This record gives sequence, C-alpha cells and structure tokens, in this order.
Amino acid sequence: MPTVRYVVQFAEFDARGYRTVDVRTGYGQWVGTYEQTVQDVMDLALLRQLRRPPWSAVRHAVDLGCGTGRTGRWLHRHGVASIDGVDMTPEMLARARARGVHERLVEADVTETGLPAACYDLVIASLLDEHLAELAPLYAEAFRLAEPGGLFVMVAFHPHFIMTTGMPTHFTTEAGEPVAITTHVHLLSEQVTAGLEAGWALAEMHEGVVDEAWLAVKPKWRRYRGHPVSAALVWRKPEPAPL
Repeated sequence: MPTVRYVVQFAEFDARGYRTVDVRTGYGQWVGTYEQTVQDVMDLALLRQLRRPPWSAVRHAVDLGCGTGRTGRWLHRHGVASIDGVDMTPEMLARARARGVHERLVEADVTETGLPAACYDLVIASLLDEHLAELAPLYAEAFRLAEPGGLFVMVAFHPHFIMTTGMPTHFTTEAGEPVAITTHVHLLSEQVTAGLEAGWALAEMHEGVVDEAWLAVKPKWRRYRGHPVSAALVWRKPEPAPL
C-alpha cells in the first residue's frame, strides 16, 4: 500500500494572524516598497555561493516570477547575455520593464508561461515557491523550458524558518497594516521529489543561515542565529544519450 504524504499546512504554524490576500493582489500592493523590504542576504547572497552556472557563460536565461527585476538586474550585472522574465503581476512587470535588463517580459503564471520549449540554458525562480500549493507544475514547466544540459536554479524560503517563526511572506500597506500573501510550506524533500519526478538531476544545494550579515540588517533575529532561512538548489536537465 502506498504511503500517504503528509501535507504541511502553514496555518498550523501561523504566529501572526495577518489578513491574507492572493499573490497578484499582494504583490500589486507591495510593489512600491518591495525592494526596500526584501534583503539581498535572502537570495542574492546564495546566488553568489553557487559554483554553477558560470554566470557569464549563460546565453539565454528566463527568470520565473521576475517581480521588479531584482534577480534580472543581478544576472545582467554578472554577465548573463540575454534574460526573459515572467510574472503574473502587472505592477511588478512595469517596474521590471523600467529597468531595461530583460529582452522580453511576459505576464503569465510561472507554471504555464506559454514560452517556447527547450530555449534556455538557465531557468531561475527565486522566492516564489511558498506561493504555490504544489511544486510539481513549476518543476515541470522549468524542465520544458530548459534545453538539454540546461540548469534550473531554485531559491526558496526555507521551510524550517517559516515553521519556526510562524511568519508568512508579508508586507506593510500605506496605511500601516501588515498583510500576508498566501503562503505554503514545502519541505526540502518536496523540492527534491518534485525535481526528480520532473526529470531533473540535482547538481548543487546551499542553505543560507542567519549569520552576521543577516543580523546587520535584522538585529532582532539574533535568537535565530544559525537557523536556515533560505535555500538554493541547482538542477541539471540530462542530455540525450548518444546514439
């Protein structure tokens, strides 16, 4: 008899009780202060630790959930030649468009982008998986988009930190109200299972912990020192066996 997988629900850990809105509504309202809120130590610091890909060798990347273009700007500065972006929030796409680092920006769901298959040697998704009820569709779409031998870099909000702090992804409105955006908890085993089932091979993984760099921007987090707060997984799409 197959084992029934226990699905972790964020509601079991929620310590804030904030009013919650859907992803499109939330990011549309957060856009004005997003980049002052999200810290580089959460995601960009992990990208700097990765041994692969060699960024300047990437020919064509697609940034899933590109938001305001933070990740796209980082990729551009590190030599990525061509970047497309996908996001479901028009307000975020407008900010990304103003940056001018993307060749193409598409308003679409990251699990169903409408982009052509096997066209990218790098697919990247940063800080979005907690908004997806299931990971399998994202991993499947990334696999479809990647060319053989291409890489998929996933940067995730670490489930340990969500569960320990009971903190959802959230922002503060102009009126001063803290508002949560729909948050799901995905164990690292779910990431691995979704990746393997989509056909990916895991090539590298790093976990970012609350360290001095974090405490410099979040001094109130000292009690969480050493706790993992984010994770980066690098996946490789296998190439066909030679005939």
